[in-house]
Amino acid sequence: MYDYLRQLSPTHQVAALFFIVFGLLFVVSVAAFLLSFRERRNPVHDERWQRELAHFRKLLSTTWVMAVIFWIGWALGETVATLLFALISFFALREFITLSPTRRGDHRSLILAFFIVLPLQFWLVATARFDLFTVFIPVYVFLAIPVVSALADDPNQFLERNAKLQWGIMVCVYGMSHVPALLLLSFPGYEGKSAFLVFFLVFVVQTCVLVQHLIARRSGAPGTATQEDSPRGPMQRAGDWLFRDEPVAPHVSQSFNWRSWAIGMAIASVVGALFSFITPFRFEQALAVSLLACVAGSMGHLVMKALKRDRGIPSWGRREVGVTGANGLLDRVDALCFAAPVFFHSVRWYFGA
Repeated sequence: MYDYLRQLSPTHQVAALFFIVFGLLFVVSVAAFLLSFRERRNPVHDERWQRELAHFRKLLSTTWVMAVIFWIGWALGETVATLLFALISFFALREFITLSPTRRGDHRSLILAFFIVLPLQFWLVATARFDLFTVFIPVYVFLAIPVVSALADDPNQFLERNAKLQWGIMVCVYGMSHVPALLLLSFPGYEGKSAFLVFFLVFVVQTCVLVQHLIARRSGAPGTATQEDSPRGPMQRAGDWLFRDEPVAPHVSQSFNWRSWAIGMAIASVVGALFSFITPFRFEQALAVSLLACVAGSMGHLVMKALKRDRGIPSWGRREVGVTGANGLLDRVDALCFAAPVFFHSVRWYFGA
């Protein structure tokens, strides 16, 4: 099977990848539907298990949407793929700004962000102007936003308002723009296969977040682990601290602890290394870049949770609180927005792509 896939053209190899992905999603979705149908007719599990199943089906629906978007982007070409990611960036920024209080004096800055900065950033990506698109937002937009805001003659909470908008642009526009930028990287002997890099990044980061989430939810209530009465050495105490169930930052996330984080990082990194055959990387290189992407993505996910707590909401979208029209899109892509720039620049710097 592997030899057969290697003999295919790059286009057919990517098509085969999507065929396998959609096939797996179909099988899992049917199984989840049958389980849900059985529980409605003849419940055999408790309410908590049914909530877990409902949550899993929501994750599946989101995965279907993202997979279809990636497939459309690949099928219609790099330009259309860049436009699709620009649209995702637009809705993600809209969600972010919706929950960030603005004033009349911010209208010019918002117009600049949505209708000038965002299109221009993705145009720079589409035209492969790497040296400019990597500094356009951190340098030029960082200086332009407060200037436009100052010209609006509204000094009330000036720093806070501009910092919120700059944060939203950096995460939702700058971070997301690095995903389609992967399609433009060039590796010797890897022509026409850049869609694999996008799949590789998304798959590894989502695996890390999902494994971490599932393990944390299955670990039970914080602080319920039993303690041994026998004396423990320094290394054992350090291990207990590292792999304990207690949340590291309970006011930010009750599910983030070092044990689930370490397991999620390890599993996702190994999975990424096992998928090195679809990338231009060797096994150990794929392991290293997977680890980098997982660190950035998981910590970025935690940072975005802190922002949600600051806004007093459990979700960016309408799953629990109706606030925007994109149904929590930012919840699905926040880890990717942090991981993509780190992955892109690490790969481009190390390989000179």
